[in-house]
Amino acid sequence: MTLLNHPRTRHRSLGVVAAAAGLLAALLSAGPAGATVDDELPGQDEIVHSANVEHLANIPKDALPGTNSDLAFQGKYAFAGNYDGFRIFDISNPRAPRTVSQVLCPGSQNDVSVSGDLLFLSTDSSRSDSSCNSTSQPATEKSSWEGMKVFDISDKANPKYVAAVETACGSHTHTLVPERKNVYIYVSSYAPNAAYPDCQPPHDGISVIKVPRKAPEKAAVVGFPVLFPGEGPDGGGNPGGPTNPGVSKTTGCHDITVLPSKDLAAGACIGDGILFSLKDPEHPKVIDQVQDNVNFSFWHSATFNQDADKVVFTDELGGGGAATCNEATGPNRGADGIYDIVGRGDHRKLVFRSYYKIPRHQADTENCVAHNASLIPVKGRDIAVQAWYQGGVSVWDFTDSTSPKEIAYFERGPLSTERLTGGGSWSAYYYNGYVYSNDMVKGFDVLKIRDRRTDPAKKVRLRELNVQTQPDYFD
Repeated sequence: MTLLNHPRTRHRSLGVVAAAAGLLAALLSAGPAGATVDDELPGQDEIVHSANVEHLANIPKDALPGTNSDLAFQGKYAFAGNYDGFRIFDISNPRAPRTVSQVLCPGSQNDVSVSGDLLFLSTDSSRSDSSCNSTSQPATEKSSWEGMKVFDISDKANPKYVAAVETACGSHTHTLVPERKNVYIYVSSYAPNAAYPDCQPPHDGISVIKVPRKAPEKAAVVGFPVLFPGEGPDGGGNPGGPTNPGVSKTTGCHDITVLPSKDLAAGACIGDGILFSLKDPEHPKVIDQVQDNVNFSFWHSATFNQDADKVVFTDELGGGGAATCNEATGPNRGADGIYDIVGRGDHRKLVFRSYYKIPRHQADTENCVAHNASLIPVKGRDIAVQAWYQGGVSVWDFTDSTSPKEIAYFERGPLSTERLTGGGSWSAYYYNGYVYSNDMVKGFDVLKIRDRRTDPAKKVRLRELNVQTQPDYFD
């Protein structure tokens, strides 16, 4: 196991001795109130974690120096996005992941997903062209390109770039809706630019790309469904400030999670959370739309529970670059919002139940806010693992949607004690018995949870996982 600048590891026990058992009881009863576990902050770069978490491995960044981003999984492989491209790991031995290949292809933020022999990469920065040799340039340039890239990964050691599809306002994130012959991609992008020809306001929809599996070079946009219809230059959706101070205006979606087995999707769309039907994947239909103009600033991502009667939305207060896990921000902002889904069919509604935020205050020099999460598949319970940037990785139970509780955690101390410095876990996902975290600065981490509440998940094995395309774990 290789560790970067981690001279020692300190455990904060959550249940081994009597005193720790009392601490655990206090923590689990705290729910969304977010009281701190203890006032002592870990030292710079120091690793701390609950006693039921084991840190198995850390693989530092190598040929790709950019910011690490999202993760996807297939068989014995993990695919790790990076602003400079992507990296493929062999994780057949989770204690010693091995690099299989690294592909240099700059274009933030390079969110990654896989389906069969295809890998998809999001580009949300203005590039001189669609090649992997492109350079950054102002979006006002007529030759600027943003969108989706498609790679053939049938040979994991030698991925091949096979297609590029330009999309309006680029691709900040994307979500796969896979079918037998085709893969549909829902492209989320936002912040239209009146000076950019392909990114005019209003921008209240998503690009839908169709990729034929046997001819990926024919990938193309097949539609742009408007999810927030409305009149005027800004279209529909949340108008944001000054009408709703502190709330971002809806100008598209940031992220979408689909549950294909239920023909259902949840969209985190800047100022709105939406629920929509996937019965016709080229023409998704909005079922319900909610706003939180008190505590949510930026609707960022979504996670269903297995029964599809709950959805967790995240609020990326501060855009991921601010210190919002401190006492001054409080427990309800920069947090998760837990919603029950009530009713049936196209009459289903989202009903707010509670907030969840990590119950440990972070330093004012640490960027920390709710970020990417996945389910840990335990039948009869709703448990998630979630990245919080420099707040680390939190495992929490929301079976009772009115009283979520943390059951495990892992984090590093601040990158800097002198100034606010960006870093931490971008994505933390559970896959086939282990938690994998892509730390923006420190690299690829592997964690093992040893807890009776999550142990049943070890029996669930997947051949492929793109977290924004939630599987039916128990089908």
